[in-house]
Amino acid sequence: MVIIMKPHPSVTARLLEETLAMTETLIRLTTPRCRIDRLVADDAADLWAITDASVTSQVHFLPEPFTKDEAAALIARSRGDDVFHAVRDAAGLAGVIGVHRRGAGEYEVGYWFAARARGQGLAREAVGATVREIAAARRGATVVAECRPGNARSEALLRAVGFVSTGTAGRRPGRALFVWRAAPGERIDVC
Repeated sequence: MVIIMKPHPSVTARLLEETLAMTETLIRLTTPRCRIDRLVADDAADLWAITDASVTSQVHFLPEPFTKDEAAALIARSRGDDVFHAVRDAAGLAGVIGVHRRGAGEYEVGYWFAARARGQGLAREAVGATVREIAAARRGATVVAECRPGNARSEALLRAVGFVSTGTAGRRPGRALFVWRAAPGERIDVC
């Protein structure tokens, strides 16, 4: 005899809601040169290695010096509305892209890349793919990013992947707010 128990509809709905909330900011994709997926505990040493003073001086929530314990803690709290993704190329961990839900239909992206990965177009490829994935998977979503006005390389990256300045301050002190707009000829299929 087999007994099949079905959960009460309210339990099923609640579990579905919780599952969606946990994965709302999780991206998994592959580009020609990299794979983007969630950072895992085994990434802590590599995360520590790529997060040097050139990164911590630009990312407000990263302490300087950034330790292995802080890398492990960042990975441990990466869930729900704030997920940090690993950008992996043939040589290993090349960068991090954070996707953060900021309210109904608004997502913020942030990123940092290893010194060895800079200047090769990898950040443009990975950040661009991530932003397009958010826009395609979350119809009507607004994607934003913040940047220090003096960070010319980061601002150039944002503009290259389709962000435009809003002309307003970001949520964090000393940051400018950018919003993503699909390029004029770019098509986003949502069906």
